[in-house]
Amino acid sequence: MQYIAYFSISGENKISIYQMDPDTGDLSLLSHVTVDGTPAPLVVDSEQAYLYAGLRSTEQIAVFEINQSDGQLTQIGQTKIQSNSCYITLDQSDNFLLSAYYGAGCVSVHQIGNDKLVVADPISWIETAEHAHCVMTDPTNRYAFVPHTVEPNMICQFLFNQNTGKLMPNTVPKVIPADGEGPRHYCHHPSKDVLYFSNEQGSSVTAYHLDADIGTLSPFQTLSTLPDDFDGPNTCAQIHLDPTGEFLYVSNRGHDSIAIFAVDQSNGQLTTVGQQPSEPTPRTFDVDPTGNFLFAGGQGSGKLATYRIDRQKGSLSPLKTYEVGQSPSWVMVLEFDV
Repeated sequence: MQYIAYFSISGENKISIYQMDPDTGDLSLLSHVTVDGTPAPLVVDSEQAYLYAGLRSTEQIAVFEINQSDGQLTQIGQTKIQSNSCYITLDQSDNFLLSAYYGAGCVSVHQIGNDKLVVADPISWIETAEHAHCVMTDPTNRYAFVPHTVEPNMICQFLFNQNTGKLMPNTVPKVIPADGEGPRHYCHHPSKDVLYFSNEQGSSVTAYHLDADIGTLSPFQTLSTLPDDFDGPNTCAQIHLDPTGEFLYVSNRGHDSIAIFAVDQSNGQLTTVGQQPSEPTPRTFDVDPTGNFLFAGGQGSGKLATYRIDRQKGSLSPLKTYEVGQSPSWVMVLEFDV
């Protein structure tokens, strides 16, 4: 096995490629790939053969072939799309790319062509509201959810046709969280019909049950991501589970920390473990595929902080800090079987 980390360095228009030591979590720089715009969201197909990067400043999706023997990227093309995507993902079949547009207030679906490039004309282009921040299909590939921060403070619920790529509002088209929450990103529990949303304005995380028969969400728990004695400004950003679904992590911008939660494997309930100080403005982070390390990018410092995960408690122990470049905006760690 080998482990490769990819970082979008928005302030320098590049994607950086590092090798990760699976025993120590140490990173070794392999190369930088220059791109035509500010890179942010990254996603790979299920075979980890192709990487898709949203270039926000130029409203494009760049596509790279991945050399699985060394993790290097070769760009095979890029596509001009309709707006500036803040989040991209592939559906479970790798046939469609879904995008959320914060400024345009839309969600879209584009076909992936036989050449693996994104087809420019969207299959679906749906205006939801400003501040659309994330989208992905559920493991069954039948549903998709689009959280919106600030106002309108909602989660749109869609039916997804995996044959045609069409999105259609569900019978219950939206969930309205409590005032001031502002759902931003979310993740699926690996084995339960439970989703966890980071609440940007609420500085909290909310757990939702997914009704797998009809594709609708219902909240059952909300916990703060902050310590009780903190009263400064803060917003939450990304949210990730470890690969086993035992621990949940959310980034705090303001408190500048990673909030840690233990997940009850019987019912999905969360218990607060604490907060680990991190780099200024930890907008992006990821847990590596072994579940032993967490990597957090400091948007305000240009540094990446690394941590070892305590597999019994989920707590984080600081390891090393790396200078990675101006405004790291996406972190993704992959495992290759070579």
